[in-house]
Amino acid sequence: MIFIQDFLLSPIKDLKIPSQKWNPQILEVQEPLIKVQQVPNRLYIRPIYYELNIPSSIQSIYLRKGVYLRIKKALEILPRQYSFILFDGFRPFQVQQSLFNLFLEKTKMQHPELTEEEIFQITLKYVAYPSIEPTLTSPHITGGAIDLTLGDANGNELDLGTKFDEMNEKSATRYFEDHPEENVTALQNRRILYNSLIHVGFTNYADEWWHYDFGNISWARRVNEQVVPYGPVLAELENNDVKEFQFI
Repeated sequence: MIFIQDFLLSPIKDLKIPSQKWNPQILEVQEPLIKVQQVPNRLYIRPIYYELNIPSSIQSIYLRKGVYLRIKKALEILPRQYSFILFDGFRPFQVQQSLFNLFLEKTKMQHPELTEEEIFQITLKYVAYPSIEPTLTSPHITGGAIDLTLGDANGNELDLGTKFDEMNEKSATRYFEDHPEENVTALQNRRILYNSLIHVGFTNYADEWWHYDFGNISWARRVNEQVVPYGPVLAELENNDVKEFQFI
């Protein structure tokens, strides 16, 4: 029998949509990027974009030190029968460009009836525009964003209701709160994932159950923080990994 703390099963409340007018000050703390290592039965590394052969993708997952430490804290809350499976963390600018173009073309093919502007806006819902501008920085470029799911102790993905990166309304974090009869298991798993991460300081992107932020401008806008500790990070790549990085 699995013991799950009551707060982990609490309903996911309405999620705040961050105001783009809120422009906190970015004061880069130069906190290092940590190369994440697997922890048997608890933390699994699955660099999804490298597996999918996305141009310039990297075969490792890097996170800001503060993000990594919060993942470890969340694992202390998570029942031992569960694990986190990490799909993506720090995303080099080159990869962000490739992903945005890929999703843009995919959206065009799926919706030939839409205008260029409508296609652009739908793409933005699922992939941030590649930018290192201070107030427009793509979340993953800072090292302060993470994409992940719940797994069992053997690293098998649990049912969260959709696949990772699935572009439809069911990917919205609260979808099953409004439609619980569709998938009770996914409803519970989303609550466990959400509450374990929110408890240690992360915020969630409302349209993607798998995406969480800490320390970047998206996080700051959701919690009304005045200062952003994580700005953009540029990376020099070699053999599908980070050779050097610099804060800008």
